[in-house]
Amino acid sequence: MSDITTATELLEKLVAFDTTSAKSNLKLIAFVEDYLRQHGVVSTRVPTEDGTKAGLFATIGPEGHGGVALSAHTDCVPVTGQSWSSDPFTLTARDGKLYGRGSCDMKGFLACVLALVPSFVAAELAEPIHLALSYDEEVGCVGVRPMLDLFGKELPMPRAAIIGEPTKMSVVDAHKQIDIYAVTVNGLAGHSSEPDKGVNAIRYAAELIVELQRLGAEAARTHHDDRFSPAYTTAEAGTIEGGTATNIIPKTCRFEWLMRSLPMEGAARIPDELMAFAERELLPKMHAVSEETGIEMTQEEHVPGFQAPPGSDAVALALSLTGRNSTGAVSFTTEAGLFEKTGCPAVVCGPGDIAQAHAPDEFVSVSELEACMGFLGRLQDRVSR
Repeated sequence: MSDITTATELLEKLVAFDTTSAKSNLKLIAFVEDYLRQHGVVSTRVPTEDGTKAGLFATIGPEGHGGVALSAHTDCVPVTGQSWSSDPFTLTARDGKLYGRGSCDMKGFLACVLALVPSFVAAELAEPIHLALSYDEEVGCVGVRPMLDLFGKELPMPRAAIIGEPTKMSVVDAHKQIDIYAVTVNGLAGHSSEPDKGVNAIRYAAELIVELQRLGAEAARTHHDDRFSPAYTTAEAGTIEGGTATNIIPKTCRFEWLMRSLPMEGAARIPDELMAFAERELLPKMHAVSEETGIEMTQEEHVPGFQAPPGSDAVALALSLTGRNSTGAVSFTTEAGLFEKTGCPAVVCGPGDIAQAHAPDEFVSVSELEACMGFLGRLQDRVSR
């Protein structure tokens, strides 16, 4: 049986596990544990406090620090509201493409890694190859953090980590930062026939969203990095909820907004400037009607940007394994920045096209998996005696 056949069969099994972030990933983790055990590989679970989810770490080869970590998240995004041509949790092959939720993002990479486990085990590795599986990446890169906290302590500190997100096997050394904020406007309810006696929370939320768009446009004019598309920090409202009926002045309105910042720009100044606008332009009008009104903003999520430092061992390794001589940058966010902050040099390189991720009829091309298998085979050769 060829390695690509094995990878496809493993991908079929992985896709069959509905690991949407809102659900448990334990059945998939148990499957991987059993698969590794069959090949003599011991693994360590890193569970959530309530035990409903878990990450998994395993080492193949000599024990101790160093080695290369192959990192994949096990969760996927929902299929709710999407129109699929086939069952999203049944891997379906058509015209050289493998369709299924998570096939591209990023169970395809995990399937390739698992397919090569027997080869890794049989090789005389001079340094270890680690497997690092996480959960809840799609909801803020939550699940990898407890595992990274153990690096250099209960778990070995790898000398490099390859984050197998879909890059069409190109080498990515930078991505944007994500920050998600929730804004709650507390107004004053009343009869809609007397709007001057109430404070319409939706109206003031709308003014904040307009200002948010203005601040985003200003950021786009002032800072550029042409490696990214778009080449600037973006800020957009994503959800909004408020009011109870059309004839009642809305008492509350809550909206969430997301900012994707250039990695060297950090969180920019948009959150502070938005609240300054609220305090300067909106709160005086609201308080003139009722002092009990207000505007609150809280940060819901933060995922650091990623910018590999010059001379990164992880980037150099990925370039040599792919045979490429240049790197790229992406606007989507991965766990790479968290690995870097832990002290583990990281690089992003994996099979599939990000344009397929999260989309209906998500797929990964067989040719992409074949390229990934070649990449991992060359990694094995590099770390063998």
